[in-house]
Amino acid sequence: WRAMGKLQSKLSFHPTKYRAEGSAGQTGSIGTAQRHSPAHTGGVSSVAALKPDLCVSGGRDKSVAVCSWRSGAALRRFVGHKREVTKVTTALDSSRVFSASRDKTVMMWELHGASGPSQHFPGHELVVTGLAVSPDASQLCTGSRDNTVCKWDTETGECLGRATISRNLVTHLCWVPGEPYVIQTSEDKTTRMWDSRELQVAHTFPARQHIQTCCDVSQDGRYCLSSSQGGEATLWDLRQTRGRVCEYRGHFQPTTACVFLPRGPALAPSVATSSSDSTVKVWHRDTAGRG
Repeated sequence: WRAMGKLQSKLSFHPTKYRAEGSAGQTGSIGTAQRHSPAHTGGVSSVAALKPDLCVSGGRDKSVAVCSWRSGAALRRFVGHKREVTKVTTALDSSRVFSASRDKTVMMWELHGASGPSQHFPGHELVVTGLAVSPDASQLCTGSRDNTVCKWDTETGECLGRATISRNLVTHLCWVPGEPYVIQTSEDKTTRMWDSRELQVAHTFPARQHIQTCCDVSQDGRYCLSSSQGGEATLWDLRQTRGRVCEYRGHFQPTTACVFLPRGPALAPSVATSSSDSTVKVWHRDTAGRG
């Protein structure tokens, strides 16, 4: 296949590597997906893994839904935001769900608790566009289009810190596993690493040509991935030089999301990107698909 990211020939060797457990016996194209009743009455804005068989989603209908991919059913629905839910994320222990909204608020929900929010985190002046939970779920970092990143105590709802950088319109946040660092992408075309202890910028990666739309961190905490409105994604080294490792080019419209894929015993390290060009591409992490 070509260096532009066409993966059909590679995927044909391992067509079931990323198939969900329990789907053995299903046949047909790798692109075949099960269809279920909608979990939301409007568009879905964000989705996050909750447990191996559950996911959580936020939508334009102002609600947060917990769904099972096995049954297709919405098991829980949380309602409390006044406008579209823009981001959802979960605690590492999968007992809590966090959601952000265009109503400028962030809420915490207990998976097995009451239907109402167990904690509120008000304080941003514009739509909240980034959420990151610490590994022990004791702290939450939020980012907004108001150029501000905040740190919160998840138990008390107290704001523990607030940092504002001019033109830092936050697009995404993610916590580095096992570290006190948070990665953040911005409309100012940069990716930043924050030290959550003092809520200070520990490192700023070189600015790119286009707005950075999303970020993810590898499970071992060694690499960071950022996506761009220019259609590419960039792999960064977090442990040594903190420089650019490689780029993934092949989308023809803005790259809207990026993620590190779980690594199987017989599978090379891979990343996935999605784009406004209606495609999802899977790349070899170290060779950008050219290996």
